Amino acid sequence: MRYERSLPLLGESGLARLRRARVLLLGLGGVGSYTAEALARAGIGHLTVVDGDVYQMSNLNRQLGALSSTIGCKKTDTTKARILEIDPEITVDTVDRHLTGEDLPPLLNRGFDIVLDAIDDLPVKIELAACCHDRHLPLITCLGTGNKWDPTLLQITDITKTHTDPLARRMRKALRDRGIDRLQVIFS
Repeated sequence: MRYERSLPLLGESGLARLRRARVLLLGLGGVGSYTAEALARAGIGHLTVVDGDVYQMSNLNRQLGALSSTIGCKKTDTTKARILEIDPEITVDTVDRHLTGEDLPPLLNRGFDIVLDAIDDLPVKIELAACCHDRHLPLITCLGTGNKWDPTLLQITDITKTHTDPLARRMRKALRDRGIDRLQVIFS
C-alpha cells in the first residue's frame, strides 16, 4: 500500500480524510514547491496549484521542481507531473497565471477545504486573506522566510504575534484596515 507508513500516524479514517481533501495552493516557489510535494506524499486527494512563472536558472538553489531540464518550463506543469509520479490517483488541477484580486472570488468558489498562500504579491495576499475571511475558508499564509538561516525559528502563529518581518507588518496593517485582525501565518 502506497501510504502504509502513514497509517500508524493517521489511521484509516485520517488517511481517508486526506484523500477527500481539496487543497488550493497559490505559489510554487521556494515554499510552495515543497508544500506541494509534502501534500502529495502525505496522501492528499485533490490539489489545485496556481503559479504564472516558468523555472529560471536562479530557481535552482531553492525550488524543488527547478532542474537543468525544467528551465523555461511552467512551474504548474512541472509540479503536476511530479505529483502524478508520486501518486497518479491524486487529482491535480493547474492555474497557470499570475492572479489578481479579481481572479480570487471565482477561484475560491470551487469548494476547497483549505487554502495555502505561498505567493509574494502583497496586494494579492491581502485580497486572498480578505476573500477567505469573508467565506470562512481556512487559510494559512506564508510570510517572510527568505534569507533566514535558522529553521528552528519557523513558527505557525497568528499574524498579531509576528515580529521582525516587514511583510507581516504591512499585511497586518492592511488587514486591520479591512477589519480583519486574525490570520494563521507561518513566519521566521
